Amino acid sequence: MLDIKHIRENLESYKLGATHKNFDPELFDQILALEDQIKPLKQHQESLQASRNQISKQIPKASPEERSTLTAQVKALKVDLEKANNDLQPLQEKYYEVMLQLPSPAHPETPIGKNDEENVEVRTWGNIPKFDFKPLSHIELGEKHGTIDFARGTKLAGSRSYVLKGFVAQLEQAVLRFTYDHLAKKGFSPMSIPVLVKEEAMVGTGYFPVGRDQAYYIEKDQLALVGTSEVALTSFYSGEILPEEMLPCKIFALSSCFRREAGTYGKDTKGLYRVHQFQKVEQVILCKNDPEESAKMHQILLQNSEEVMQALELPYRVVSVCTGDLGQGQIRKHDIESWMPSRDSYGETHSCSTFHDFQARRLKLRYKTKDGKKQLCHTLNNTAIATPRALISLMEVHQQADGSIKIPDALKPYMVSAKA
Repeated sequence: MLDIKHIRENLESYKLGATHKNFDPELFDQILALEDQIKPLKQHQESLQASRNQISKQIPKASPEERSTLTAQVKALKVDLEKANNDLQPLQEKYYEVMLQLPSPAHPETPIGKNDEENVEVRTWGNIPKFDFKPLSHIELGEKHGTIDFARGTKLAGSRSYVLKGFVAQLEQAVLRFTYDHLAKKGFSPMSIPVLVKEEAMVGTGYFPVGRDQAYYIEKDQLALVGTSEVALTSFYSGEILPEEMLPCKIFALSSCFRREAGTYGKDTKGLYRVHQFQKVEQVILCKNDPEESAKMHQILLQNSEEVMQALELPYRVVSVCTGDLGQGQIRKHDIESWMPSRDSYGETHSCSTFHDFQARRLKLRYKTKDGKKQLCHTLNNTAIATPRALISLMEVHQQADGSIKIPDALKPYMVSAKA
């Protein structure tokens, strides 16, 4: 959610930012027009309410004759007030509906582009593997060792489902537990959070209403399955005022995540790349309302994930995400893309996002400065690791000529069996 006053003062900048993000710039004209309609009606409503309150206070002290007149005036004002409320309510609902669709402008350093094909490579790490044998895909490796079962996964849960078994199931847990421990050692506080959340949490973090089609929603209970633990982590302090000394608040969680993958029909239908259920360790930072501090926190989140990738000995690249590939509330994002031999290219495994106060404004997430001022927090998040997508790289990059998979040293303490 955005600041209406700032929009009015910087309208053309917001409209240009919306265009760069592939959002409709006319939404900003619409929100200002609605505010212009609402303002006089709101003033009229408040005037009627003030008059009614003032007259009501006079009634107990009035004479019987005056009391009858005042009571009639209160009743008349009640009718006028109900009409004013009825005139105002649909406009306020429309205002809120449009406000929830407005995108934040991207950071000035964000490259301008239409889609992910125009993301800009920042750096690479590691060497692309060169095999002296014909490498197998993770699908073939899973079939060879009986460690990934897509057929029975589909039988259980439909398309884009899978079952990990034996060595690969162990490997997944090793990756998650190593990453969990790594973040704890870096001073992040672990949390175990719900994966079923109320609509307010989805709206507050920007996943509703834009993106609603990607979520699994349980109508009967009015709860949504999260696509990332960012939702619960960022919403944890919603509606609260934190002491400044508590910031930056660095937290993380390991959770199951769920995405419908709407709009991806026929895309990446085979293998573990695009699935409906997955596991993810997500890191979140709440910090002071300071762009420089946000920038520092962004780099901390990115560094944590790069350290995990390096420990897993996986070649990767970091890309600066262009405007057209940014989400509604993101002002800056860096993706980490891991090398996947079966794709003969990099595949996205991490997304590091800065929101400034976009989520905090929706969530009413604030802190009190040392001089007593109340400020909206800045929020950031990044994937620390996500499986099974990370398993694609681990299995394919570390495969050996006999079809076995070499275990990186960092994972060996977490593996019962060191052989596929």
